[in-house]
Amino acid sequence: MSLTWPPHLGKKLDYPEVAAGAILAGSARRFGDHVAFRHNGAELSYEQLWLQACQFANGLVSRGVKAGDRVALRMPNCLPFPVAYYGLLLAAATFVPVNPLMPEPVIEAQLADAGAVLAVRSGDVAGICAGQPDSPPAVEIDIYRDLAHLAYTGGTTGRSKGVRLPHRNVVVNTLQFACWQSGSVPALDDAGGLVLDQVSDPAEYRIRLGQGSAINLTPWFHAMGTIGGLNILLLTGFTAILHDRFDPAAYLADAAKYGINYMGGAPALFAALLACPDFATTDLTRVLAVGSGAAPMPHEMTKALQRKMPDAVIAEGYGLTEVTMGVAASPCFTSGLRKVGTVGVPVFDTEVKLAPVEGGTEEVPLGERGEICVRGPQVMLGYLNRPEETAQTLVDGWLHTGDIGVFDEDGFLSIVDRKKDMLIYKGYNVYPRELEELLIAHPDVAMAAVVGRKSDDVGELPVAFVVPSRPDVRAGDVMAAINEQVVPYKRLREVIVTDQLPVSAAGKILKRELRDRLG
Repeated sequence: MSLTWPPHLGKKLDYPEVAAGAILAGSARRFGDHVAFRHNGAELSYEQLWLQACQFANGLVSRGVKAGDRVALRMPNCLPFPVAYYGLLLAAATFVPVNPLMPEPVIEAQLADAGAVLAVRSGDVAGICAGQPDSPPAVEIDIYRDLAHLAYTGGTTGRSKGVRLPHRNVVVNTLQFACWQSGSVPALDDAGGLVLDQVSDPAEYRIRLGQGSAINLTPWFHAMGTIGGLNILLLTGFTAILHDRFDPAAYLADAAKYGINYMGGAPALFAALLACPDFATTDLTRVLAVGSGAAPMPHEMTKALQRKMPDAVIAEGYGLTEVTMGVAASPCFTSGLRKVGTVGVPVFDTEVKLAPVEGGTEEVPLGERGEICVRGPQVMLGYLNRPEETAQTLVDGWLHTGDIGVFDEDGFLSIVDRKKDMLIYKGYNVYPRELEELLIAHPDVAMAAVVGRKSDDVGELPVAFVVPSRPDVRAGDVMAAINEQVVPYKRLREVIVTDQLPVSAAGKILKRELRDRLG
């Protein structure tokens, strides 16, 4: 048996040709009155979600929303969100996710760029549903052309762009990762709803369909949230406890109360849990799987989580909005090979190659660093109204991600850095993540990020922003300890101690804000 590929599954999947609404349709019939979501004492079953989503869809149609119209959801994770999300998909409208915490001018600019005909808040959903039929409206959807999502990039390195994702992409990427994580193959029920057939050995995939429980903090307005924290959870029959803001103590309390068996999120979430005093005393022994994405997980963090949850499979993944959500993941079956510091291997029907960082399309030799390029059915159609940027990103069918990676001899991919984050010092390439790993491993450091300070003489000087693990940490001591471990051109030139690092809603450190602080 291969230690890297899911047992009983081939390299390719047979993806049914259905629209994204079929995800909820199949799950609602299969899981019925099973609780899908809990939030602030209220519950929503699979069947209730389906009926309300149908009402919302009909409510949109009655208000003049037509197929292809863009409908923005500007709300946090809450019970009305999935009702509105699946409802607008059933109405053949296009989902425009909006981070409700963004400044109003930024939101207005995004809505204008998207051409949204309607922006829905959580308090609007019940009114739109009221008095509407609870069966889906009759609509026509071209799954290859009609957009299910117009998702905006995180803007961590520049201007946010609208990513055009048709229904086919959403269904395919949901299935790629749902099947990867559960050891299943796609199927359709008698009514054409999307379901999974879990063909795997229960000893290898211990969370069975309909038995998963999790706390979801990943924002649904982010790609990892929409696909991983919503569509995949529903397709696999999870019950998710929703937290609309991150309180580590409350998270740990609910983890113990509900006996969750899955934890997922970005490294920033796990860093906060590890720093919480309650972490040491909370029983997390029922956790069987941990999923991490949005940013690379530091090695020391992985080891600390494994010590606390010895029975858990800790799997990292890699993706970006331009590939709907993801392209690679660690093997999720119990006996699978996982390598700390890697994001696993490309999933079903997905090709990944590494091109020269300096530019070009040829592949670099094994073991050398290169820009990650992706080809597969989950790759976007392109950016909205950005033909030049689309042409720069999509070259001969390959998506150039701007991320730098390296493959090892077993086909495992490691993310070295963002191409835009790489520093050039006296002509040498300096990768911030290498320094960040050393910083995180230092006992005086809780979190760290490295950026470049521009210098006319040498190009860029590596500067570290550090959140200390105790109040009396001295910047000079930290810098000296790190610089002892690296060659001269990689040495830190400055360490700045700070109370916190700026983090996006998806858990990514906003390095552009740190660069702005340097002036």
